[in-house]
Amino acid sequence: MKLANHNSRAVILTSETEGIDVATASEGRFGPEIQDVYDQWDDFLTWAPNASGDTVAIDPAQLGAVSPRPLQSMGVGLNYAEHVTESGFDTPDKLPPVFPKFQSSLSGPYTTVTLVPGGDNDWEAELVIVIGRTAHNIAAGTGWDYVAGVTVGQDISERKIQLEGPAPQFGLGKSYPGYSPQGPWLVTPDELPNRDDLEITCTLDDEVVQSGRTSQMLFDVPSLVEKLSEILTLSPGDVIYSGTPSGVGFTREPPKLIQPGQVLVSTIEGIGTIRQEFVG
Repeated sequence: MKLANHNSRAVILTSETEGIDVATASEGRFGPEIQDVYDQWDDFLTWAPNASGDTVAIDPAQLGAVSPRPLQSMGVGLNYAEHVTESGFDTPDKLPPVFPKFQSSLSGPYTTVTLVPGGDNDWEAELVIVIGRTAHNIAAGTGWDYVAGVTVGQDISERKIQLEGPAPQFGLGKSYPGYSPQGPWLVTPDELPNRDDLEITCTLDDEVVQSGRTSQMLFDVPSLVEKLSEILTLSPGDVIYSGTPSGVGFTREPPKLIQPGQVLVSTIEGIGTIRQEFVG
């Protein structure tokens, strides 16, 4: 199933251009907002396969963040070996670094982003996990059971505030308005060609800057959910940006950073594509 946040309403896609409004089809049982659906995820999964009714046309400009109001939104760092190497850090062994991506930075899939003036603005294409069931201290091997679905995300990063100073500010450097786009829709794991091995690519002005596979993660989707649940109580709708492959801009010689007027496109196999245009 593909579930969109369209015009602030939950919509089950019947194609990439049409879908069934959840609240209308369920006569108010679920929705209208997508967060309401996550809050009743198990009941929704039982109802959704038989959902029927008039379809609505999908306007890409009306697609919002797949989970716009998570109780918790976070990013995972250093989760691909080649990215660890290019960044000059040690490889995490027990737990990857985790930082907040504050809710005010979340946005939909097709956006115009205002760059931080004078900043070192960089890209990080990522698989985004959305939680569907409350998870705390869950058993090893069960992580996927707590995932509603996944989507495409960008962990756009302003490197100066992220890395400079007496202590890094990872959360703030990655939480400017519009710096956490996601979409175009949530895809449930059963829809994916191989939920543990998806191609992920990123282009800047049509130049391929990142190309990898989610199977290269040091901590895969289930282990991330399991390890985070050892400390946190994960709630329905919570968002986890799962880390980026190699190819980011600030580690290049010379550094390659996002400039006003450029276009960033991020794609994950079996899910879709998001697109950001940048202005100064």
